[in-house]
Amino acid sequence: MAGGLPEPGADGGGGGVRAALSGLTTRGRSFLAAGVAAVVCAYVLGQVDLLRVGLLLAALPLVCVLVLVRTRHRVAGTRRLTPSRVPAGSEARVHLRTENVSRLPTGLLMLQDRVPHVLGPRPRFVLDRMEPGGRREVSYRVRSDLRGRYPLGPLQLRLSDPFGMCELIRSFSAYDTLVVVPRTEPLPPVRLAGGAPGYGEGRQRSPALAGEDDVIPRGYRHGDDLRRVHWRSTARYGELMVRREEQPQRPQCTVLLDTRRTAYREAGPDAAFEWAVSGAASALVHLLERGYSVRLLTDDGHAVPGAGGGGFTGSAHASGEAANLLLDALAVVGHSDAAGLSAAYDVLRHDGDGLLIAFLGDLDEEQAAVAAGMRRRGAGAVAFVMDGTAWEPDDVAPPGAREDFERRLRLLRESGWTAVVVGPGSGLADHWRQAGRAGAVDGPAAVGGTTGFSGGWS
Repeated sequence: MAGGLPEPGADGGGGGVRAALSGLTTRGRSFLAAGVAAVVCAYVLGQVDLLRVGLLLAALPLVCVLVLVRTRHRVAGTRRLTPSRVPAGSEARVHLRTENVSRLPTGLLMLQDRVPHVLGPRPRFVLDRMEPGGRREVSYRVRSDLRGRYPLGPLQLRLSDPFGMCELIRSFSAYDTLVVVPRTEPLPPVRLAGGAPGYGEGRQRSPALAGEDDVIPRGYRHGDDLRRVHWRSTARYGELMVRREEQPQRPQCTVLLDTRRTAYREAGPDAAFEWAVSGAASALVHLLERGYSVRLLTDDGHAVPGAGGGGFTGSAHASGEAANLLLDALAVVGHSDAAGLSAAYDVLRHDGDGLLIAFLGDLDEEQAAVAAGMRRRGAGAVAFVMDGTAWEPDDVAPPGAREDFERRLRLLRESGWTAVVVGPGSGLADHWRQAGRAGAVDGPAAVGGTTGFSGGWS
């Protein structure tokens, strides 16, 4: 953030004077009231000396107002965040820098920055007199246990006269944004059932039956190697054609996040919903680091990074940029008013290849059946299901809730899901290992470990 402070009185005489009069301090108002009262008493009693005292008392705050309005302070300010994106529960430092760009020295300045209450108290600093061209630097820390996007600013300067009769507040126009993303934890390399054994979408490419000439050519582009010219296709189409370079496809994974309001009963940083959001963030970062092309899908059918290419991150995305994009989306994700998972089911039915990892809240009989149908044959599916009976107090859970939960969990497992129960106070890493042990029974596929493609990746 960078900007200049408007000069006091720059909006014209009338508006600036009225604003300054409204900025009279308690001392200034008291002097003005005492002066007016002394003038009235002097007129009634006929005391000339009292009249002089009254005029002096009344004139002093008015003169301070006039001097403060006519003073031409030009102050520039900048704000710098380090870093501008932090995990929930971590601190960021805000550096403020002010510079006097006018030819006159400033008086005593009060510097304050506007921050949301969730980030902490509003910081205030007292700056001593700044010489022409002088600069001052201060800093403060902000911290939030709640993810989100929080505006910082605008920066404000409070100007006052030497007698403390009047104060004026001038605001910069620029502000910055602090992004608090969900907390992530490192996950161990495990083998999950049903995923692709190598790069690709769960399918191994078969070699061409007709040999190397059985290729799909494309038109020649400037800069293509002439050794890649496919002469047979060139003669057939009448234009220069080149062989396509065979590129290994990245394995795909969809991370489904259940955000239904009815699926989570508690609120706060330690609630089940926040655990699910942090778990989805950890899984996305882990898979990106292992070479997967991933997408984030919510129960309302919204996909991140977008609809292009089925919503998956492509090879053009660097893993760091894709991770930041997904974490920014999770920073502001909230509860949806969707009644069920049907919208997500429709998306997965049309484009549901690859590994599926779901973070699910409470499921009723109908939604458990919908979730069971999301699992595609030949593709891996891992569900981290929030145990609602464990996240809420014992006196709140209805009778028979435990039996209903076990029955719906059994339905997911019978349909091919690797279902892992999540309770309060647990970490995703342990559940990730549990999913790997359970999935290894059905046929392993590496997620963050060794695969069967050219020695795999690590």
